[in-house]
Amino acid sequence: MGPHPAVAAIRLAVRRVLHDLLTEHHRAPAAVPHAPSHESPPLVLVACSGGADSMALASALAFESPKLGIRAGGVTVDHGLQPGSDLRAAEVVQRLRELGLDPVESVAVTVGRAGGPEAAARDARYAALDTAAERHGAAAVLLGHTRDDQAETVLLGLARGSGIRSLSGMAAVSGADGRYRRPFLELDRQTARKACMVQSLPVWDDPHNADPAYTRSRLRHEGLPALEKALGKGVVEALARTARLSRDDADALDTWAAQAEATVRDAAGLLECAKLYALPPAVRRRVLRRAAIAAGAPAGSLFARHIEEVDRLITGWRGQGAINLPGKVVARRQGGRLVIRQG
Repeated sequence: MGPHPAVAAIRLAVRRVLHDLLTEHHRAPAAVPHAPSHESPPLVLVACSGGADSMALASALAFESPKLGIRAGGVTVDHGLQPGSDLRAAEVVQRLRELGLDPVESVAVTVGRAGGPEAAARDARYAALDTAAERHGAAAVLLGHTRDDQAETVLLGLARGSGIRSLSGMAAVSGADGRYRRPFLELDRQTARKACMVQSLPVWDDPHNADPAYTRSRLRHEGLPALEKALGKGVVEALARTARLSRDDADALDTWAAQAEATVRDAAGLLECAKLYALPPAVRRRVLRRAAIAAGAPAGSLFARHIEEVDRLITGWRGQGAINLPGKVVARRQGGRLVIRQG
Protein backbone atom coordinates (compact mmCIF):
# COMPACT_ATOMS: atom_id res chain seq x y z
CA MET A 1 0.00 0.00 0.00
CA GLY A 2 1.43 3.35 -1.05
CA PRO A 3 1.56 6.60 0.91
CA HIS A 4 -1.48 8.78 1.45
CA PRO A 5 -2.26 10.88 -1.69
CA ALA A 6 -1.32 14.11 0.10
CA VAL A 7 2.02 12.67 1.17
CA ALA A 8 2.63 11.29 -2.33
CA ALA A 9 1.87 14.71 -3.85
CA ILE A 10 4.32 16.63 -1.67
CA ARG A 11 7.04 14.03 -2.16
CA LEU A 12 6.62 14.13 -5.92
CA ALA A 13 6.84 17.94 -5.93
CA VAL A 14 10.06 17.84 -3.91
CA ARG A 15 11.51 15.00 -5.98
CA ARG A 16 11.11 17.05 -9.14
CA VAL A 17 12.93 20.01 -7.64
CA LEU A 18 15.76 17.83 -6.34
CA HIS A 19 16.17 16.22 -9.75
CA ASP A 20 16.47 19.70 -11.28
CA LEU A 21 19.07 20.68 -8.68
CA LEU A 22 21.11 17.54 -9.33
CA THR A 23 21.10 18.24 -13.05
CA GLU A 24 22.24 21.82 -12.47
CA HIS A 25 24.87 20.65 -9.99
CA HIS A 26 26.50 18.33 -12.50
CA ARG A 27 26.34 20.90 -15.31
CA ALA A 28 27.77 23.80 -13.27
CA PRO A 29 31.36 24.83 -14.14
CA ALA A 30 33.71 23.49 -11.50
CA ALA A 31 35.66 26.77 -11.46
CA VAL A 32 32.74 28.89 -10.21
CA PRO A 33 33.86 30.59 -6.95
CA HIS A 34 32.18 29.22 -3.81
CA ALA A 35 30.31 26.57 -5.84
CA PRO A 36 29.97 23.20 -4.06
CA SER A 37 32.46 20.63 -5.29
CA HIS A 38 31.11 18.21 -7.89
CA GLU A 39 32.76 15.42 -5.91
CA SER A 40 30.63 16.07 -2.83
CA PRO A 41 26.83 15.74 -2.80
CA PRO A 42 24.98 19.07 -2.89
CA LEU A 43 23.37 20.38 0.28
CA VAL A 44 19.75 21.53 0.19
CA LEU A 45 18.26 23.46 3.11
CA VAL A 46 14.60 23.79 3.97
CA ALA A 47 13.36 27.04 5.53
CA CYS A 48 11.01 25.86 8.24
CA SER A 49 8.80 27.92 10.54
CA GLY A 50 7.17 24.88 12.13
CA GLY A 51 3.91 25.52 10.28
CA ALA A 52 2.12 22.88 8.23
CA ASP A 53 3.49 24.00 4.84
CA SER A 54 7.14 24.02 5.84
CA MET A 55 6.91 20.89 8.03
CA ALA A 56 5.37 18.99 5.11
CA LEU A 57 8.20 20.28 2.95
CA ALA A 58 10.83 19.24 5.51
CA SER A 59 9.41 15.73 5.80
CA ALA A 60 9.35 15.30 2.02
CA LEU A 61 12.93 16.58 1.73
CA ALA A 62 14.07 14.17 4.46
CA PHE A 63 12.39 11.27 2.64
CA GLU A 64 13.54 12.04 -0.91
CA SER A 65 17.07 13.39 -0.45
CA PRO A 66 18.81 10.12 0.63
CA LYS A 67 17.46 8.33 -2.44
CA LEU A 68 19.12 10.91 -4.69
CA GLY A 69 22.35 11.24 -2.76
CA ILE A 70 21.60 14.77 -1.63
CA ARG A 71 22.46 16.14 1.79
CA ALA A 72 19.51 17.83 3.50
CA GLY A 73 19.48 20.39 6.30
CA GLY A 74 17.16 22.99 7.74
CA VAL A 75 17.01 26.57 9.01
CA THR A 76 14.38 28.20 11.17
CA VAL A 77 14.33 31.96 11.65
CA ASP A 78 13.43 33.42 15.04
CA HIS A 79 11.96 36.85 14.33
CA GLY A 80 11.68 37.67 18.03
CA LEU A 81 8.23 39.19 17.54
CA GLN A 82 6.37 37.06 20.09
CA PRO A 83 7.09 35.97 23.67
CA GLY A 84 8.75 32.56 23.70
CA SER A 85 9.76 32.70 20.04
CA ASP A 86 13.21 31.36 20.93
CA LEU A 87 11.67 28.30 22.59
CA ARG A 88 9.49 27.63 19.54
CA ALA A 89 12.52 27.95 17.29
CA ALA A 90 14.34 25.41 19.45
CA GLU A 91 11.38 23.04 19.11
CA VAL A 92 11.48 23.36 15.33
CA VAL A 93 15.20 22.59 15.33
CA GLN A 94 14.52 19.45 17.36
CA ARG A 95 11.75 18.33 14.98
CA LEU A 96 13.99 18.82 11.96
CA ARG A 97 16.75 16.79 13.59
CA GLU A 98 14.26 14.02 14.38
CA LEU A 99 13.46 13.91 10.66
CA GLY A 100 17.14 13.22 10.03
CA LEU A 101 18.13 16.62 8.64
CA ASP A 102 21.68 17.85 9.21
CA PRO A 103 22.90 20.56 9.54
CA VAL A 104 20.01 22.25 11.34
CA GLU A 105 20.10 25.65 13.00
CA SER A 106 18.00 28.46 14.39
CA VAL A 107 18.90 32.02 13.40
CA ALA A 108 17.68 34.98 15.45
CA VAL A 109 17.05 38.24 13.60
CA THR A 110 16.10 41.79 14.48
CA VAL A 111 13.11 43.00 12.50
CA GLY A 112 13.20 46.67 11.52
CA ARG A 113 10.33 48.92 10.49
CA ALA A 114 11.08 49.77 6.87
CA GLY A 115 8.13 49.09 4.58
CA GLY A 116 5.80 47.98 7.38
CA PRO A 117 5.91 44.96 9.72
CA GLU A 118 5.26 42.28 7.10
CA ALA A 119 7.85 43.58 4.64
CA ALA A 120 10.41 44.18 7.40
CA ALA A 121 10.01 40.63 8.71
CA ARG A 122 10.32 39.22 5.21
CA ASP A 123 13.49 41.23 4.52
CA ALA A 124 15.07 40.07 7.79
CA ARG A 125 14.10 36.45 7.09
CA TYR A 126 15.57 36.36 3.59
CA ALA A 127 18.76 38.05 4.75
CA ALA A 128 19.15 35.35 7.41
CA LEU A 129 18.45 32.56 4.92
CA ASP A 130 20.95 34.04 2.44
CA THR A 131 23.62 34.13 5.15
CA ALA A 132 22.88 30.56 6.27
CA ALA A 133 22.99 29.26 2.70
CA GLU A 134 26.34 30.92 2.05
CA ARG A 135 27.78 29.75 5.36
CA HIS A 136 26.89 26.11 4.67
CA GLY A 137 27.58 26.24 0.94
CA ALA A 138 24.00 25.17 0.18
CA ALA A 139 22.97 24.62 -3.43
CA ALA A 140 19.41 25.74 -2.68
CA VAL A 141 16.90 26.70 -0.02
CA LEU A 142 13.40 25.21 -0.29
CA LEU A 143 10.42 27.41 0.66
CA GLY A 144 6.94 26.11 1.49
CA HIS A 145 4.81 28.67 -0.37
CA THR A 146 1.66 27.05 -1.72
CA ARG A 147 -0.85 27.84 -4.45
CA ASP A 148 -2.92 29.68 -1.83
CA ASP A 149 0.06 31.92 -0.98
CA GLN A 150 0.48 32.59 -4.69
CA ALA A 151 -3.17 33.64 -5.04
CA GLU A 152 -2.82 36.01 -2.08
CA THR A 153 0.32 37.54 -3.59
CA VAL A 154 -1.44 38.18 -6.91
CA LEU A 155 -4.37 39.86 -5.16
CA LEU A 156 -2.04 42.05 -3.08
CA GLY A 157 -0.26 43.16 -6.26
CA LEU A 158 -3.61 43.89 -7.89
CA ALA A 159 -4.73 45.96 -4.90
CA ARG A 160 -1.54 48.04 -5.06
CA GLY A 161 -2.17 48.82 -8.71
CA SER A 162 1.14 47.20 -9.58
CA GLY A 163 2.23 46.12 -13.03
CA ILE A 164 2.30 42.70 -14.63
CA ARG A 165 5.52 41.70 -12.85
CA SER A 166 3.78 42.03 -9.50
CA LEU A 167 0.78 40.07 -10.78
CA SER A 168 3.13 37.25 -11.73
CA GLY A 169 3.49 36.46 -8.04
CA MET A 170 6.27 34.30 -6.70
CA ALA A 171 8.62 32.47 -9.04
CA ALA A 172 9.26 28.75 -8.66
CA VAL A 173 12.97 29.66 -8.83
CA SER A 174 14.29 32.98 -7.53
CA GLY A 175 17.13 34.64 -5.68
CA ALA A 176 20.81 34.85 -6.47
CA ASP A 177 21.81 31.99 -8.80
CA GLY A 178 18.35 30.45 -8.36
CA ARG A 179 18.93 29.84 -4.66
CA TYR A 180 15.26 29.73 -3.64
CA ARG A 181 13.00 26.94 -4.86
CA ARG A 182 9.25 26.67 -4.23
CA PRO A 183 8.09 23.09 -4.88
CA PHE A 184 4.52 23.63 -3.62
CA LEU A 185 3.27 26.43 -5.89
CA GLU A 186 1.01 23.92 -7.67
CA LEU A 187 -0.30 22.41 -4.41
CA ASP A 188 -2.93 23.88 -2.11
CA ARG A 189 -2.42 24.61 1.55
CA GLN A 190 -4.84 21.87 2.59
CA THR A 191 -2.70 19.20 0.92
CA ALA A 192 0.30 20.19 3.01
CA ARG A 193 -1.75 20.23 6.21
CA LYS A 194 -3.25 16.83 5.38
CA ALA A 195 0.23 15.41 4.77
CA CYS A 196 1.33 16.55 8.21
CA MET A 197 -1.77 15.08 9.85
CA VAL A 198 -1.45 11.61 8.32
CA GLN A 199 2.26 11.51 9.21
CA SER A 200 1.55 12.71 12.78
CA LEU A 201 3.87 15.66 12.29
CA PRO A 202 3.33 18.33 14.95
CA VAL A 203 2.76 21.78 13.49
CA TRP A 204 2.68 25.28 14.94
CA ASP A 205 0.08 27.77 13.76
CA ASP A 206 1.54 31.25 13.91
CA PRO A 207 -1.04 33.56 15.54
CA HIS A 208 0.11 36.35 13.20
CA ASN A 209 -1.47 34.38 10.35
CA ALA A 210 -4.87 34.93 11.94
CA ASP A 211 -4.26 38.48 13.18
CA PRO A 212 -6.48 40.98 11.29
CA ALA A 213 -3.86 43.66 11.89
CA TYR A 214 -1.90 42.12 9.01
CA THR A 215 -3.03 42.70 5.44
CA ARG A 216 -2.29 39.19 4.22
CA SER A 217 -4.17 37.71 7.18
CA ARG A 218 -7.28 39.76 6.35
CA LEU A 219 -7.03 38.71 2.74
CA ARG A 220 -6.67 35.05 3.71
CA HIS A 221 -9.54 34.90 6.17
CA GLU A 222 -11.91 37.52 4.77
CA GLY A 223 -11.01 38.57 1.22
CA LEU A 224 -10.50 35.23 -0.52
CA PRO A 225 -13.50 33.54 1.15
CA ALA A 226 -15.66 36.49 0.06
CA LEU A 227 -14.39 36.18 -3.52
CA GLU A 228 -15.11 32.45 -3.57
CA LYS A 229 -18.60 33.08 -2.18
CA ALA A 230 -19.28 35.67 -4.88
CA LEU A 231 -17.56 33.99 -7.82
CA GLY A 232 -17.61 30.33 -6.89
CA LYS A 233 -14.88 27.83 -6.19
CA GLY A 234 -11.76 27.92 -8.30
CA VAL A 235 -10.69 31.50 -7.55
CA VAL A 236 -7.37 30.38 -6.02
CA GLU A 237 -6.58 28.16 -9.01
CA ALA A 238 -7.50 30.96 -11.43
CA LEU A 239 -5.28 33.47 -9.62
CA ALA A 240 -2.37 31.04 -9.62
CA ARG A 241 -2.89 30.50 -13.34
CA THR A 242 -2.90 34.29 -13.81
CA ALA A 243 0.47 34.39 -12.05
CA ARG A 244 1.96 31.82 -14.44
CA LEU A 245 0.66 33.60 -17.54
CA SER A 246 1.71 37.02 -16.25
CA ARG A 247 5.21 35.75 -15.51
CA ASP A 248 5.62 34.52 -19.06
CA ASP A 249 4.50 37.91 -20.41
CA ALA A 250 6.67 39.85 -17.97
CA ASP A 251 9.75 37.76 -18.82
CA ALA A 252 9.20 38.40 -22.53
CA LEU A 253 8.80 42.15 -22.02
CA ASP A 254 11.89 42.29 -19.80
CA THR A 255 13.92 40.58 -22.50
CA TRP A 256 12.59 43.00 -25.10
CA ALA A 257 13.45 45.98 -22.89
CA ALA A 258 16.98 44.71 -22.27
CA GLN A 259 17.53 44.44 -26.02
CA ALA A 260 15.85 47.79 -26.77
CA GLU A 261 17.87 49.75 -24.21
CA ALA A 262 21.03 49.69 -26.33
CA THR A 263 19.13 51.09 -29.31
CA VAL A 264 17.81 54.19 -27.53
CA ARG A 265 21.13 55.50 -26.22
CA ASP A 266 23.39 57.95 -28.04
CA ALA A 267 27.16 57.65 -28.44
CA ALA A 268 27.66 59.09 -24.96
CA GLY A 269 25.30 56.54 -23.44
CA LEU A 270 22.46 58.98 -22.74
CA LEU A 271 18.85 58.00 -23.37
CA GLU A 272 17.35 59.72 -26.42
CA CYS A 273 13.80 60.91 -25.74
CA ALA A 274 12.58 60.60 -29.34
CA LYS A 275 13.71 56.99 -29.57
CA LEU A 276 12.18 56.22 -26.17
CA TYR A 277 8.89 57.74 -27.31
CA ALA A 278 8.81 55.35 -30.27
CA LEU A 279 8.92 52.27 -28.03
CA PRO A 280 5.71 50.55 -26.86
CA PRO A 281 4.80 51.96 -23.42
CA ALA A 282 5.35 48.64 -21.59
CA VAL A 283 8.85 48.32 -23.06
CA ARG A 284 9.70 52.02 -22.55
CA ARG A 285 8.78 51.93 -18.85
CA ARG A 286 10.95 48.87 -18.35
CA VAL A 287 13.88 50.65 -19.98
CA LEU A 288 13.31 53.59 -17.64
CA ARG A 289 13.13 51.30 -14.61
CA ARG A 290 16.36 49.56 -15.62
CA ALA A 291 18.07 52.92 -16.04
CA ALA A 292 16.87 54.16 -12.64
CA ILE A 293 18.10 51.03 -10.90
CA ALA A 294 21.44 51.26 -12.72
CA ALA A 295 21.75 54.84 -11.43
CA GLY A 296 21.32 53.66 -7.83
CA ALA A 297 17.57 53.60 -7.13
CA PRO A 298 16.76 50.60 -4.87
CA ALA A 299 14.57 48.19 -6.86
CA GLY A 300 12.37 47.42 -3.85
CA SER A 301 11.56 51.11 -3.34
CA LEU A 302 10.97 51.96 -6.98
CA PHE A 303 7.23 51.80 -7.58
CA ALA A 304 5.04 52.12 -10.67
CA ARG A 305 4.13 55.72 -9.79
CA HIS A 306 7.83 56.69 -9.86
CA ILE A 307 8.28 55.27 -13.34
CA GLU A 308 5.05 56.89 -14.54
CA GLU A 309 6.38 60.30 -13.46
CA VAL A 310 9.64 59.74 -15.33
CA ASP A 311 7.69 58.46 -18.34
CA ARG A 312 5.83 61.78 -18.52
CA LEU A 313 9.17 63.47 -19.21
CA ILE A 314 9.04 61.51 -22.47
CA THR A 315 5.35 61.45 -23.36
CA GLY A 316 4.03 64.65 -21.77
CA TRP A 317 6.95 67.07 -21.93
CA ARG A 318 5.87 70.57 -20.91
CA GLY A 319 9.14 71.84 -19.52
CA GLN A 320 8.57 70.27 -16.12
CA GLY A 321 11.35 70.00 -13.58
CA ALA A 322 13.39 67.05 -12.38
CA ILE A 323 11.80 63.94 -10.87
CA ASN A 324 13.18 62.75 -7.53
CA LEU A 325 13.43 58.98 -7.20
CA PRO A 326 14.38 56.70 -4.27
CA GLY A 327 18.08 56.41 -3.53
CA LYS A 328 18.62 60.13 -4.17
CA VAL A 329 18.38 59.49 -7.90
CA VAL A 330 17.15 62.35 -10.09
CA ALA A 331 15.68 62.13 -13.60
CA ARG A 332 15.55 65.21 -15.81
CA ARG A 333 15.14 66.01 -19.49
CA GLN A 334 17.95 68.01 -21.08
CA GLY A 335 18.34 68.83 -24.75
CA GLY A 336 16.29 65.90 -25.99
CA ARG A 337 18.09 63.49 -23.66
CA LEU A 338 16.86 61.85 -20.46
CA VAL A 339 19.50 62.09 -17.78
CA ILE A 340 19.11 59.77 -14.78
CA ARG A 341 21.79 59.93 -12.11
CA GLN A 342 22.30 60.34 -8.38
CA GLY A 343 22.04 63.95 -7.68
